[in-house]
Amino acid sequence: VQLQASGGGLVQSGGSLGLSCAASGSIFRINVMGWYRQAPGKQRELVADITSGGTTNYADSVKGRFTISRDNAKNTVYLQMNSLKPEDTAVYYCKLEVLKRAYWGQGTQVTVSS
Repeated sequence: VQLQASGGGLVQSGGSLGLSCAASGSIFRINVMGWYRQAPGKQRELVADITSGGTTNYADSVKGRFTISRDNAKNTVYLQMNSLKPEDTAVYYCKLEVLKRAYWGQGTQVTVSS
C-alpha cells in the first residue's frame, strides 16, 4: 500500500488550501483515512479522519474551518482548509488505517503567513 499526498503550499492568514491523498495497492474496503500534522518542535497530531462509511472526526482546533471528505472508488481522501491561521503551519501527513495496520504518506508542507 502506498499513499501519495498532494497540495499544500504557502497562503496568507484567512486563506484556503486543499490537500489530497491517494492510496494505491490492495486495500480492504473498510478503513479509515485521515490527516495528521506536525509543527516544528511539536508532536504529530490528528487533524481529521473519516471512515469508509463517511463518519468524520475533527480536532477541536479545526472544527468549522476544515472539511475532510473521501472518494471510496478512488481510495482518495481530501482536506479542504479554510480560514487558515498561522498556527495551522505544519507538515501534513495522510494516514490509512486498514485491518489493524497503519500506512503513512509523505508529508506536505502547509505554511500560513500572518
